[in-house]
Parts: sequence; structure tokens; C-alpha cells
Amino acid sequence: MRRNELDIVLNTMLSTRKDVSDLNFTVDKSLQVESNGELVPVPFGLVNEALTPYQSEMIALNLLGGSRRLIESLLRSGSSDSSYSLSDQARFRVNIFSQRSQYSIVMRKLNTRIPSIPELLLPDIFYQIAHEKTGLILITGATGSGKTTTLAALLNYINDSKSVHVITLEDPVEFVHPQKKATFNHRELGIDFDSFANGLRAALRQAPKVILVGEMRDRDTVSIGLSAAETGHLVLSTLHTIDAGQTINRILGMFDQEEQKQVRLRLSDTLRWVISQRLAPVIGGGRRAVLEIMGANLRTQESIQLGESEGKGFYEIIEASKTFGWRTFDQSCIDLFEQGLITEDTALLYCSKKGVVTRAIDILKKTRGEIATSVTKLGMKPEQTGSAQVRVAPTLKLKP
Repeated sequence: MRRNELDIVLNTMLSTRKDVSDLNFTVDKSLQVESNGELVPVPFGLVNEALTPYQSEMIALNLLGGSRRLIESLLRSGSSDSSYSLSDQARFRVNIFSQRSQYSIVMRKLNTRIPSIPELLLPDIFYQIAHEKTGLILITGATGSGKTTTLAALLNYINDSKSVHVITLEDPVEFVHPQKKATFNHRELGIDFDSFANGLRAALRQAPKVILVGEMRDRDTVSIGLSAAETGHLVLSTLHTIDAGQTINRILGMFDQEEQKQVRLRLSDTLRWVISQRLAPVIGGGRRAVLEIMGANLRTQESIQLGESEGKGFYEIIEASKTFGWRTFDQSCIDLFEQGLITEDTALLYCSKKGVVTRAIDILKKTRGEIATSVTKLGMKPEQTGSAQVRVAPTLKLKP
């Protein structure tokens, strides 16, 4: 398969559905696209119904483009990350990996248009987050939960409102921000720098005010990121964690036990926001980000320094700070259900504590006059012995 034939295949796959987020190539399966969180098969003439090992290898080689670095990475580590441009129509983040001595490929479609905070329906507190001058802001969530898109919206607002120097360190570069009020320099791993730690270390000498690190992957990157936040930079990054509490524990777990106390102090001083998100399907189609938002105050700093305890966990701290724009996943799910955007089943699937959400939904249903339980027509059944009913004898009243 030549590159022009591959481009035809990719174009056809993109045109099969309106909201395609990923293209999937797996041996012994037909070509697939992911739309609204579900994989959908795509039959195509140039490729058999079931992809052969030879075809997947040819597709992989075309995507690697003859890059020696990427080929060595694939052979040495079993996977390779790269980017691919489909003329001016689309850009992809590509991951090629081996499984059972065969190659599989997942291509994440990157939006060429930079999203804004209102377009993503993000809460107004994101404007406050974007106005931070220094410190560490973390966007967390599972793969495919929209972390990079949320970061792009934050940087887009900074680009429109501040005359600052922004350096991005990514693998690969996903959103290319135009030169507006801010000055952007996009650097890609493997092309412009060899590791996030070295790229971040070099960025400190390049006079940025804002540094985007694609992912906090290791101890060195986190340590240098904390140093950058301590020296007056605003550092934005991502982590693959499911909520604020796990984010703190994940960072601390990267360091040795004897370093824990010092890292807790540094993290409590520099951490500004932790935003965790999950993409939930909405009624009528599409997906919406369910958010957990935790900022920095005396209570969060104390819990980071001393650890969580009863009544002083991050969940309780966030829950008590809703008036300041913070929210737990449970509060977000309840709000979306109340607005009629998600179903009860979806709310229970994407929340953190099902009991909390179930009780809140029952209260909402009663307020609306809806039936809050499926149990109806309660009554007493006569007791039975064998096939005959046992009736209670009437009470005898004695005459005076």
C-alpha cells in the first residue's frame, strides 16, 4: 500500500461518521472508527474485510514515514508514538504497537481548530484558572477523556488575553496555536528535544511565562516542573489519574520515602488546580465532560502536607467548597442529570459514590413529582400452609 492509497483509506474512514475520534487498525478485524465512544466497522474495497498482518505492517511503515528513530522505538520498546497529516484536512496522533508479533494502530484525530472555553461548555471558573500567574495546574483523566482539548481551551484564552511567551512540550504537537497576543513556540518530543525532563530543563532558559508539558511521565519531569512553578512560571500538564486524591498520591509515589516530606511541602506551595474529567454520553448524542475541580486553600495544603484523614479528605474538602466553583464528580453528575443532559444510569456510571448520587436523584425526582422507586403496590399477603390459606381467627369479645 502506497501513501496516496493510505490517504484514500483514511479519508473514507473519516467520512463514514460525523463525530469520528479514533481510527483503529487491528489484524483479523475490519477497519474501525470510534464515534461517541463506540467502535464501528468500516468496510472498504482496497482493504479486505479482515485486516491481514501484511496490510497492517504496510500501513504502519507508511505512517512511520521512514523515520529511523520511530522504527527503532517500535522494534526496541514494542510501540511508537508519532503524528500524521492528511494533507490540510486532518492531523492524527498515531500509536503503533505490536501484539502477538503483529502490528496494531490507533490514530487519534486532532482538531485543527482551537476550541474555546464556551464551546466546550466549561464552567466560568476556567477563566479564573487561566488568570493564574504562577504555580502548577494539572488536568487528569483516562486516555481519551479530553485532557488535551481542555488544555487547548485554556491556552486559547491565554493567547487572546495575555502578551506572554508560551512554550509547549508535546508528544506529538496536537494543537498548533496561532500567533495572537501571546507568542507560542511548539516543541515536539524526538524532533526538538529528547525527553520531557530535558525539554523542561531547557525551557527554564528560554524565558517563558507559561510552560505546557504534555504529560508528567516520571520523577525527573515532576521535580523540574515543581522547580519551574516555584521560580515564577505557570506550568500546565496532564496525568493519567482518575481524581484529585489519586493525582496527589501518584505524584508523591514517584519519589522515595525519605523525599516525601519535602515533596509534600513543595507540592502544597505550588499546586493551584487539579481538574479531573470523564467524557459521558449525553441524551440526544454526543459527549460532555464530567468534571472534578479542586483548587488551593489552607485545607488542601494541610491535607497535602499531612495526608488525608477522616473528615479531611480531598473529596470532603471539594464538596464543602462548591460555592467557590469547586465540584466533585458526584456534584457534576447530579447537576447534569438535573439539567436533563444525562440519564440516571449515566450519572451512576460516571460518579464516584453511587450512594450519594442515588439519594440526590431520588430527592430530585420527588421534587418533580416523579416516582423515585420501582417498588409499587405494597400490601399484605395472607399466610399459606400447603395449598390452604391460614386465616387469623377473629378476636372474641366477652359479654359482661
